[in-house]
Amino acid sequence: MSLQSAPFYGDAAQGPADGRAYWLTAQDGVRLRVALWNPSGAQGTVLLFPGRTEYAEKYGRAAADFAQRGYCTLAIDWRGQGLADRLLADTMLGHVGRFADYQLDVLAMTQAAEALGLPRPYYLVAHSMGGCIGLRALHQGLGVQAAAFSAPMWGIEMPAAQRVAAWAIGWVAAQLGQANRLAPGTKRSAYVATEPFENNTLTTDVEMFDYMRQHLAQVAGFALGGPTVHWVYAALAEMAALARLPAPPMPCITFLGTNERIVSSAAIHRQMGAWPGGQLVMLPKAEHEVMMEQPHLRGQVFDQTAALFAANHPR
Repeated sequence: MSLQSAPFYGDAAQGPADGRAYWLTAQDGVRLRVALWNPSGAQGTVLLFPGRTEYAEKYGRAAADFAQRGYCTLAIDWRGQGLADRLLADTMLGHVGRFADYQLDVLAMTQAAEALGLPRPYYLVAHSMGGCIGLRALHQGLGVQAAAFSAPMWGIEMPAAQRVAAWAIGWVAAQLGQANRLAPGTKRSAYVATEPFENNTLTTDVEMFDYMRQHLAQVAGFALGGPTVHWVYAALAEMAALARLPAPPMPCITFLGTNERIVSSAAIHRQMGAWPGGQLVMLPKAEHEVMMEQPHLRGQVFDQTAALFAANHPR
């Protein structure tokens, strides 16, 4: 695999000092980007799957937490977001052709990990939309020893009537050639750039909220607004398909805030309730971004994740 140096914003990331980034090309020609933090003496590698709208530098501090616990971190900019290729002329709209296309990104990421000679074993850490992509990847044989999910998008929090309407709107929009329009009820602007900290749906930690906001002020290219009608339709279809599958045979821990308002808590409870040996950890009063919550909650997430990984390290 050919790896080329890519822009990396270490001052924004605030991760380990050795951070760097590379361009990758997926099998269908879409250019992606990965960021790597590879401390000396690492005992394994975290494959970090970000959520929708996110970018690798957002997880610089998380990479520092993993480095302190002995792990290298490789994070990806999915197609259509971060500094990866945007898929529409209006680059502020979140879009994907097929949800299965994200698996091409996963493949490119794992090939990059191998080409870079990153320390094995590999472990999965997946947040929000990354949790949907990650669950599918596990079903397809992703080569990791264990998985940790942060508020995974196994369902979207919305009233039943709105969900039915979203399916209908997606189908009708496709027939009318309007599927690439902004989804109803969403905004073209980036959430943290325009919304106040008060009553935000991401974190109760003002310093971490400012950390996210400063990224967009420093690097305009990170910003992404709401999804297209087609993205919502494709996401609903993928989540429905995954819900019909038995849990993969993988040691797993999932973290969920008790004040989650973005993804479906009920869907997460159902999935983890049917996951043999899986553990669901509820974080009191936490919002969606559990890896960017209050320090004591973040510490719990990283400690319990590292404990799962250590327990499943090949002997």
